[in-house]
Amino acid sequence: MQTGNAIEVSHVTKSFKVFLDKGNTIKERALFRSRRRYEYRQVLRGISFRVERGEAVGLIGQNGCGKSTTLKLLTKILYPDSGAIEIRGRVSSLIELGAGFHPDLSGRENIYINAAIFGLSKKEIDTRLDDIIAFSELEEYIDNPVRTYSSGMYMRLAFSVAINVDADVLLIDEILAVGDANFQAKCFQKLKEIKAGGTTIVIVSHSLGQIEQICERSIWIHEGAVKEAGKPREVHPVYLDYMGKKRECIAQKEAARIAEKEKNSANPKKQEPSGEQNDTVFEHNSKRWGNGKARIIRIELLDKNKKKKALFETETDITVKLDYKIYETVLDAVVGIGIFRSDGVYCYGTNTRLDKMEKYDLEKDGTVEIILKNIVLMPGSYTLDLAIESETGIPVDYWREAAVLELYSTKDDVGLVRVAHEWNFILK
Repeated sequence: MQTGNAIEVSHVTKSFKVFLDKGNTIKERALFRSRRRYEYRQVLRGISFRVERGEAVGLIGQNGCGKSTTLKLLTKILYPDSGAIEIRGRVSSLIELGAGFHPDLSGRENIYINAAIFGLSKKEIDTRLDDIIAFSELEEYIDNPVRTYSSGMYMRLAFSVAINVDADVLLIDEILAVGDANFQAKCFQKLKEIKAGGTTIVIVSHSLGQIEQICERSIWIHEGAVKEAGKPREVHPVYLDYMGKKRECIAQKEAARIAEKEKNSANPKKQEPSGEQNDTVFEHNSKRWGNGKARIIRIELLDKNKKKKALFETETDITVKLDYKIYETVLDAVVGIGIFRSDGVYCYGTNTRLDKMEKYDLEKDGTVEIILKNIVLMPGSYTLDLAIESETGIPVDYWREAAVLELYSTKDDVGLVRVAHEWNFILK
């Protein structure tokens, strides 16, 4: 290993035997041997990267690309088929929080067990015990069996143990959504303190905003290989552009499927409800509902030049364009939008009624553009709710999480929105 490196991954491959049909009992395996069909699925295809001591690196990529497998190889939960992995120093992993906890033992007893798994002696655990309990905020429950804990309490205790073992290398896999909002902020701040202390961090996350706040470098893993590596603000736009094009392709196929289904329908209007009722003519679920008199069929996010994009810089204009199809006239229609942060925080919402626009009817297929002027939200991922309502406020087509808006910035302030400000220094 080169001097100054904490992690070296060289030409690592990993495959898994995936059973297509497998008997679970001895009887099934004996009677139905033909069921034991399987295939080898290669997850990693010669991946290589290095992490310097004290550096924080983020692993990004779509689901199934090999990010979590890479992290499990680093922790030696799994071993590579070929290639080499070298790590210098004590390793602590936040991959399966609470792995090793015994449900019938108390929180205090499980602290000793879990910390021992990370390599601490009893004397070292004794000196850290009060800090672990205090950080978890579970003082009054610490001597209760962990089977009586809620899932949030369970995760808080596990997180508290993992970050208090003075590791040289910290491996994190999608676990920053621990506990309530206040505890999440506390965990995130603790990670920043750990990094400032010189700990090497490798983090897997779909939250690019979190990676940009912690990491100096991002590695984009695509189909088991490193596709891009560099500064987060250089890699993330390329990754988001790829994901945006992929989402657009999926949306086009879905729109084509819906159009074909409507075309083949003998008489679509027979499916429509008579009168203003809160029923649906399309599949009702937790993310979309309405009486079906109109339907949003396409959503696009455009920059000031009307170019379709997936990633926008903060403090720029963004146009949300939606195309709709009419099945029955919607009287005194209302079109609305809601913007939500990735953790569910409601950032902003408005509609044509709140904006005191003149009443209008939707009688023909058309398009609506909502121009968000000089958007000041902080970098991160946001979801958009879009809705069409009738005169009485009954949903016609309410689409929750209809689109994803990704924002980035070259500035480093924090919070929910950017507030215009200036500094004055008065010297005496």
